[in-house]
Amino acid sequence: MDFQLSEDQRDLATGVREFCEGRFDRDRMRDLVDKNRVPGMVDRALWTELAETGFFSLRVPEAEGGVGLGSAEAVLVYEEAGRVLLPGPLVATHLAASLGGDLGAGAASGELIVGVVDAEDSPILVEHLDVLDVLLVLDEDGIRRVAPSSVSGTAVKNPVDPFTPLHHVEALPEGTRVGDADTAARFRREGAVLTAAVQLGIAGRLTELATQYAKEREQFGRVIGGFQAVKHLCAEMLVRTEIARAAVYSAAVTLDDPVVGDLAVAVPAAKLMADDAATRNGKDATQVHGGMGFTWEVDVHLYLKRAWVHATQFGGAEENEEALAATL
Repeated sequence: MDFQLSEDQRDLATGVREFCEGRFDRDRMRDLVDKNRVPGMVDRALWTELAETGFFSLRVPEAEGGVGLGSAEAVLVYEEAGRVLLPGPLVATHLAASLGGDLGAGAASGELIVGVVDAEDSPILVEHLDVLDVLLVLDEDGIRRVAPSSVSGTAVKNPVDPFTPLHHVEALPEGTRVGDADTAARFRREGAVLTAAVQLGIAGRLTELATQYAKEREQFGRVIGGFQAVKHLCAEMLVRTEIARAAVYSAAVTLDDPVVGDLAVAVPAAKLMADDAATRNGKDATQVHGGMGFTWEVDVHLYLKRAWVHATQFGGAEENEEALAATL
């Protein structure tokens, strides 16, 4: 298994990074979260631009109008999305594009914003409900398509992540069956790996923010990066990120070619390691920033809060640990 990126893959990652930083830079991010000018935190114009770059159709075959790449490339794209905290149900819409038909075509083109919720979750929390065009419900029998307008829920006043509006739903409508149990299982696997890639981007960006601040902030006449305790924090953040990177890339390659590994091990390991890196790096980056790290103006808290949310999606720590234990 070769973890070295090809020239095309490096160019893809660079292009996506430039696009994301150009369309959703820090000023736009802060304006969105501080003034909440966009309902549901999803900018439809940006969503369309993302679709035009192949963000949602990346793994759709070329014969069906997609880009025709694999999960190995998709994780590079979603890692970049994590770095800039792109809001919206990105992974859910990407997964929906693989369903084919009008639903798949609409998701791939950006015409539809698609959300996913697992009926087995308790409590049932639906993200971005106010802006969804389609809601997909995963259950033990497969996938159901539900009209968001038919979902009755109570808005959560203060969600953990300000970029992720939530509605608490007591029950979900029956809807229309659009996928079988195997498709739902595939959604869970691919969703876990793509979400892990987003977490990897968050972990990497937090490492950068912490080390940059450590090089600039002076205390007692010297930059704080010269203190051993701060050095250790930054080093540990880098180690976590790189370990998670190996796990996420391995899971993506295994999704593309299951012969090279064991999906039952690779997928939960990737999600577990990426969640751990993102959330622990968030805490360490806050500590490196000292008292400033606890203020609203410092971006670190936004990354940590998003990491906490992603850590509950497509399997939390306990669920993934149990899945790994079952393979022993």
